[in-house]
This record gives sequence, structure tokens and C-alpha cells, in this order.
Amino acid sequence: MNSSVVCCDRGSSAISRLSIPPVCASIAGYLLRYSSRRTQDESNHRLDRPSGSGHSVQMDGPPDHGGENLGPRPMEMLLMGLGGCSSFDVMNILKKGRQDVTACHTELEAERADAVPSVFTKIHLHFVVTGHNLKEKQVQRAVSLSAEKYCSASIMLENAGVEITHSHEIREAD
Repeated sequence: MNSSVVCCDRGSSAISRLSIPPVCASIAGYLLRYSSRRTQDESNHRLDRPSGSGHSVQMDGPPDHGGENLGPRPMEMLLMGLGGCSSFDVMNILKKGRQDVTACHTELEAERADAVPSVFTKIHLHFVVTGHNLKEKQVQRAVSLSAEKYCSASIMLENAGVEITHSHEIREAD
């Protein structure tokens, strides 16, 4: 599974779609948690954001805005952080609940405001939870706990006025 992003244009209310594969989802939630500095290449819009844990990721912009399209956009990173944080929670909650979960793939759809700043106004997270004999009630509980109690990214965005919704499906592992 590869991550895919569709339409995250600045200044557009178009829907952004972001799909985070299981392995990346666990990493993305912590990648920028403690950003300590920002550097900008003088010739373009590439940004390198090291985190407190010593990791960094390169972000870039589209060529029509001076970038080289060499990395995800900052707003895409925001969605990746949200998806990663939530997926990490769902996986951990299910494992602690003695569920035989093998993966949690998160698909996000977001809408942005037409006016600048073109902030996210709505985000929908769809969890595809894979495992052996997973119980519907426990998966629903894990998604709810992540949204309402544990996912700092989700709670922060909701407190900022973003409408966040969730859905899930369960797949039996091979």
C-alpha cells in the first residue's frame, strides 16, 4: 500500500484525500510533534523540519508557487499527523484490549476554506482495521476513544473549529 494524496490546493475548497499506509501511520503521528526549528532554502520553498526526536522530513510546494514538488505540502503533513496519531491510538487500544489486530490503514478526506487562510473546515477519517476475529464493538470503542480522549491532533483541530468525523471497516487478515 502506498500513500496517496489527491488535491490539496491552497485557496481551494476542493476535497483533499490522503491515505496513510499502516507502517507510515505509526511514524507520522510523531514525526513533527516537537518541531524545534525551521530552515528554508533560499532558492525555493523546501522546508526541513527537524523534530525533538531527531527526525526530519522535507516539505515542498508546487512549482507554480515556487516549489519543486519534492515533498508533501505542510497542510498534507498536518493530515498525515492526524491520521498517524489516530491510527497509532486505534492500534494500541485494540492491542491492549487483546484484539488480534494486524494493521490500521487510515484514509482522510478534508475540505478547505475558499478564503485565505485556506484552513481545513472538515476532515473525515476512515479507518480500515485488519486483524483476526476483531470485534465490532471494540473497534468502534477504539475509534471513539482516539477521537474523544487520546488523539491530541484530532482534539486540537476540533477545538479550533474543524468538523471531524470518523468511520471504520473491519477486514479479516489473511
